[in-house]
Amino acid sequence: MKALILVGGFGTRLRPLTLSTPKPLVEFANKSIVCHQIEALVGAGVTEVILAINYQPQVMIDALQKFEKEYGIKITCSQETEPLGTAGPLGLARDIIMSGPDEPFFVFNSDIICDFPLLELVKFHKAHGKEGTIMVTKVEEPSKYGVVIAKESGEIQQFVEKPQEFVSNKINAGLYLFNRSILDRIEPRPMSLEKEVFPAMAREQQLYSMLLPGYWMDVGQPKDFLTGMCMYLASQREKHPERLASGPVFYGDVLVDPSAQIGAGCVIGPNVTIGPNCVIEDGVRLSRSTLFEGVTVKSHSWVSSSIIGWHSKVGRWCRVEGVSVVGEDVQINDELYINGGLILPHKTISSSIPEPGTIVM
Repeated sequence: MKALILVGGFGTRLRPLTLSTPKPLVEFANKSIVCHQIEALVGAGVTEVILAINYQPQVMIDALQKFEKEYGIKITCSQETEPLGTAGPLGLARDIIMSGPDEPFFVFNSDIICDFPLLELVKFHKAHGKEGTIMVTKVEEPSKYGVVIAKESGEIQQFVEKPQEFVSNKINAGLYLFNRSILDRIEPRPMSLEKEVFPAMAREQQLYSMLLPGYWMDVGQPKDFLTGMCMYLASQREKHPERLASGPVFYGDVLVDPSAQIGAGCVIGPNVTIGPNCVIEDGVRLSRSTLFEGVTVKSHSWVSSSIIGWHSKVGRWCRVEGVSVVGEDVQINDELYINGGLILPHKTISSSIPEPGTIVM
């Protein structure tokens, strides 16, 4: 089987992290976002992954060569010269998708994190025998989204954009399985799966939905990245508790790379991921945060609800909170308060940032 991942654009919602690396290569729970997806696809029998990209293609290609060896899978880049929407990339990769056996193929949005029940998706898709299946997830506030209305069998009847009255609480989860015949619907132009292709398939009774079990999150912006991390760690606690840290300094769900150094008297957790070669000095308090590779947090500092980028340093007696996002190689001097700051790479911060949303350029 094959799979196409819609990597797409510039990752602007996840800046300043994506100023240093393409969004699919940003680490989520100590593994790049795209690796979580590739691992799930390999487990479902996929042998070739196509990445539809239009930003920093060489950086992606270099990383993908490593992933090919690691996962024993063929990875191909399909590069857009102009943004093609969510359907156009399928047409661009038509020749790759059409080569080999006539099998269904997966399509993923690149920001999605979940438990990826792909074998169940394949079974459901083959059972109904129609052209496409989209996974749906339940949300508490459907008025914020376009919702999916389907029969009990899963056959999709229509899509309703941001309904003001309750008609459904199921939304498109960004994970699909299609027969090759869908490619006949794709025109050689920028085109939307959600607005153009899916409604036509639904009218022809060719599109089904399957409810996604477990957690789901689009992690394409910092607030949701942290929420998704909490959901992922909770899932790990349930399914693979041996992967989480244990010991007197850890509270709740915490994921720590073995190379990280943790000082005395720390309180780590709940909901923290600590990347490779991080140094956490004595008396540090971390909660609901992600620390990327090579981060140093000096003694007696507090980091909460924040993302600290690669090789950055948080000084002594600092407080960083409020969904702050610290880019690569940032130096935060001692005794500063950072509240919801967005700090671009390679900066030295010598005064506090008390106002949320402040961008340090």
